[in-house]
Amino acid sequence: MNSPSPTGMNLVDALTTLNQFRNQAVVIPTMGAAREWPRISNHPLDLVYVPSSMGQAPALGLGLALACPEQRVIIINGDGCMLMNLGTLVTISAEAPSNFVLAVIENGVYEVTGRQPTAASPSIRPVDSQVDMVEMARAAGFKNAHRYRDLETWKTEAESVLQEEGPVFICLECVPCSGDASITSPGPMRERLPRFQQALTE
Repeated sequence: MNSPSPTGMNLVDALTTLNQFRNQAVVIPTMGAAREWPRISNHPLDLVYVPSSMGQAPALGLGLALACPEQRVIIINGDGCMLMNLGTLVTISAEAPSNFVLAVIENGVYEVTGRQPTAASPSIRPVDSQVDMVEMARAAGFKNAHRYRDLETWKTEAESVLQEEGPVFICLECVPCSGDASITSPGPMRERLPRFQQALTE
């Protein structure tokens, strides 16, 4: 059976919509999202490009959400990153932070390392053997889990979904980047972290 062709939103459009409705939430983007985020937002509660964090951002966000229960925390993870540490879904649901949102950019590839297909990529799996990350999140115990394939629906529902009681799981289907997918650090963490820490305490 043939595999489906890539579908989904433009990554920048999907992220711009998320930023529009984030309010005063902490946002920690990783991988491809971290490449685009500095062009979209310069909010003091952004923590962009956490070095050596592939697969670890949800755990980092969980710790932050538990330490700061009045502060909403949004993690923007890649689908390849999510596959590296699926166990965090169970840990997050067990702790059940009401202020936690995990958004996964699903494009079926390890974008920043050369666009190799992930093991869950629709491009390498039969139609009758697709991986559904939203169902994984629900099975792990996430209170709310959603999938968005088109930008208009995401724009319509983003504001309410981002404010749902957590933990919330959002899968944003996006097409892979067609240009340079490499990530450039926005600067040493020791220089960026004080601004973030100050914003957390204000």
